[in-house]
Amino acid sequence: MFRPLTRTQQRVDIVVAALFGLFALAATLIPWTSSGVGSGVVDERVAAVVAVLLTAVSAVALALRRRSPALALAISWGAALVQMATGLPPLPANLAIFAVLYTTAAYGTRRVFWAGFASALGGAAAMTLYLIVPGFVQVPGDREPSSVATHVFAFVMTFVASALALLLAWTIGALVRTGIRARENWHAQQLAEAEAAAEAQRTRIARDMHDVVAHSLAVVIAQADGARYAAAADPDAAASALGTISQTARAALADVRMLLTQLRHTQSDGPQPSLADLEQLYAQVRAAGVDLAVEVDPMPRGETAASLQLAVYRILQEALTNALRHGAVGDRGARGGRVDVRFSWHDERVEVVVTNPIGAAAAPDGAARGHGLIGMRERAQLVGGTLEAGPDGAGRFVVRAALPREGGA
Repeated sequence: MFRPLTRTQQRVDIVVAALFGLFALAATLIPWTSSGVGSGVVDERVAAVVAVLLTAVSAVALALRRRSPALALAISWGAALVQMATGLPPLPANLAIFAVLYTTAAYGTRRVFWAGFASALGGAAAMTLYLIVPGFVQVPGDREPSSVATHVFAFVMTFVASALALLLAWTIGALVRTGIRARENWHAQQLAEAEAAAEAQRTRIARDMHDVVAHSLAVVIAQADGARYAAAADPDAAASALGTISQTARAALADVRMLLTQLRHTQSDGPQPSLADLEQLYAQVRAAGVDLAVEVDPMPRGETAASLQLAVYRILQEALTNALRHGAVGDRGARGGRVDVRFSWHDERVEVVVTNPIGAAAAPDGAARGHGLIGMRERAQLVGGTLEAGPDGAGRFVVRAALPREGGA
């Protein structure tokens, strides 16, 4: 029922209401000092007391207009009914109703909003009846048609003028309400867009983190298994494997640090892998003991968008990681079997196909149902492409991606 206001707003409302009350009180009593407050129902002294009380009540309604528009409207209606019941003429304090109607439209709830609209029309009708009908009823004798027409015209014009004045205050409040809602919607939209961008950033970083960590750990595990088997028979091979582990771990640590920096400072995304980094990726996989064959036909022509290069790199990285984790186990713990990578750089699209043997310990479909396949599909979808992954029925697992090239080449 009560709206939250700042202390400054509350103080301003109280000061404005006090000044208005003093002005209305002076404008009510000074003109009637000699003749008194006129009323056809109560004597002058009672009428003056009621007028003073109504002025004070109107000032209270004015002070509460923003704090509680509904309460201010109820107080105004109560004061109007008392004024009409005691037969008092229009008072300067009645001007407070315009401010009250404004706040019902600007700050009130939906019910208060429409209650203010109904009050504007109802108040205009009540004001017209109160001012015109008694004069018409008190005319003695037979009423001339011209007199009736005059009273009807006065009734209509008084109602129209009163309704327009009251509805003008309410309409201004409704326009302010619309502006407030538009500003709130704009702020909400900005907040939602910021949250969506932050969520997209977090998702992208999580995807990159998964790609980096999963691939690096797969290489490290494969090298560690090979070093363990070769430690006794071939110390040089074990030392080479340990060197590869160290190099891979350092590279992964650098990538993870870069991603963590992006989490702390989102202004810059930092460098992203491109097609030029594929040879280093191939070297890491081959160092893990994988027989990797790469075929590019036809060769790429023209410029390739950075987003497409990143998608190709990450899809290939995850596919090779799956080959390391779930491929057939060969000699000395390394993942055996040939892994084939084939690129086809057409003018309108690029096709990437990765084929690897399925190991006996692999998942039933040849690849773990984790974040890897989901991440690859997301990578393809981000650039408008498609990705299919699954066993081919001949003991091999196939990842096939088709990614569009913007504008061709």
